[in-house]
Amino acid sequence: MKPGIGHGKIVIGRYFIRNLLLILGLCVAGPSAVCGSDRIETAGDILAYGLPAIGAGMTLYHKDGEGALEFGESGLLTMALTQGLKFTVNERRPNGGEHSFPSGHTSYAFFSAEFIRERYGWKAGFPAYAAASFVGYSRVESKAHHVHDVLAGAAIGIGSSWIFTKPYKNWQIEAELGGGYFGLGLCRRW
Repeated sequence: MKPGIGHGKIVIGRYFIRNLLLILGLCVAGPSAVCGSDRIETAGDILAYGLPAIGAGMTLYHKDGEGALEFGESGLLTMALTQGLKFTVNERRPNGGEHSFPSGHTSYAFFSAEFIRERYGWKAGFPAYAAASFVGYSRVESKAHHVHDVLAGAAIGIGSSWIFTKPYKNWQIEAELGGGYFGLGLCRRW
């Protein structure tokens, strides 16, 4: 390995995350002229598109071709189910618009969060789930969706990634539940 290559990956990752947080911070706390008048909705929009970018970026960072394929499969299923239901159900939005059910922003955010969690573990998955939850909240708060639209979107996104995603060949902490007990296990995929 050449000197500085491994260090460069860490620096790029830190700059990427720092810049994403900076953009989010500007939209939430900055002047309305920067990102529009509804800061929560804007921040939710950024995270809805930022989470899939982060999920895809993680596969590139880890040079994880298998993960990239799983990410693509999960994303395609999420998109097909979400858009299919939107145009089949055609429910009215709280703000009067069309195609409310299910929330696309939420389904894409949660497919990404579940992919990150399942593939790379809870250390990366917990912040992704927190961000995806904020996306769902922002959709209801901005009156773009009903609560059931957001819950359905989350279920579609989580389910789609759960079907296709396997843990990365790394050590993972997994929750175990059954027969009156709960525990955490350390496992590795070979």
